[in-house]
Amino acid sequence: MSLHVINIIQLFEDWAPNWVAWEKDNVGLQVGDKQNKITKILITLDVTKQIVSEAISKKVELIVSHHPLLFRPPSAIIVNDPIGELVLQLAEHKIALFSAHTNLDFAQGGVSFALAEILGLKNIRFLTPLKNSLAKIVVFVPDGHVERVRNAMTQAGAGIIGNYSSCSFVAKGTGSFYGSKASNPFLGKHRNFEFVEETRLEMIVPRALVSGVVAALKDVHPYEEPAYDIYFVENSNPNFGMGALGTLPKSQSLELFLKSIKRTLNVVALRYTGSLAHKIQTVAVCGGAGSDLLPDAIAEKADAFITADVRYHTFQKASHSIALIDAGHWETEQIILKPIAARLRSAARAAHEPLTVFITKYKTNPIKII
Repeated sequence: MSLHVINIIQLFEDWAPNWVAWEKDNVGLQVGDKQNKITKILITLDVTKQIVSEAISKKVELIVSHHPLLFRPPSAIIVNDPIGELVLQLAEHKIALFSAHTNLDFAQGGVSFALAEILGLKNIRFLTPLKNSLAKIVVFVPDGHVERVRNAMTQAGAGIIGNYSSCSFVAKGTGSFYGSKASNPFLGKHRNFEFVEETRLEMIVPRALVSGVVAALKDVHPYEEPAYDIYFVENSNPNFGMGALGTLPKSQSLELFLKSIKRTLNVVALRYTGSLAHKIQTVAVCGGAGSDLLPDAIAEKADAFITADVRYHTFQKASHSIALIDAGHWETEQIILKPIAARLRSAARAAHEPLTVFITKYKTNPIKII
């Protein structure tokens, strides 16, 4: 056995699946072959000329980035084009490129959770759990076949609620059918009105996985034509969301909190609104550009909200409600590099496979401050 690109893809699919990503995002394998063997990986926030040169010099087989190189489908991959040249260089040196962007923003242990943890927050949870992402599948199964169908649906991604898996509900009932001459019923006879003891099996599932779960249940269901229903539900998804919310072990002034942020994130300057004497204990965060979550932070009665790319009028809206802090886009996202590296190393150890993981030595932040 050895590690391949496909194994790293699966690790991220289990942690931050592609279906969670913002619909206009481009995540996943961007360059390379899923079957290529890997022994060295380079982790970076951005993919630049410097990063590709570093990957070549370190002889890595895979770059894992947060920001996609191919954010929009290119019209051509050619020399004399900045992105085209990087793609061609990667291909020439057989270096694969995998990007986990907004799917990693929306995952537990992802960017916002990492930001909350490094700032010392406790009892961390999603600021805004994902909405409109769940469905419920109800299928009717004859006695003796429920476990097989439930296991197939679970393997396809159904039945996960928070920290629990294989979640389902069953209820007994009686089904009826009349099969045509062309039918071949599993129970009873065709051209005969039949009553059958059945179990109603219900499981929650991400909407993006519905087709796969339906295919899985059909594969193992004994009926020629399984009866099932699909309902879109309005429940918030406890497994994925935007931003994070937590509390400091003890309250402190905004002035002390700002100094702590600068020191922890190694930030040259912060933009903020609020009184320096204001007491801070409940804190909302969102790595990168998350100021759209300001109303949610206020609704959760957060004393401060840390994010980036905040506009002037957003600061105005926040000034009387919450301490709004802009700590920089790169600064609030680069903290995810070490957790990514830790997961990759842990997975390699569990598989008893050799893997060297590098975190880039370059600061890819394009913004300079004097």
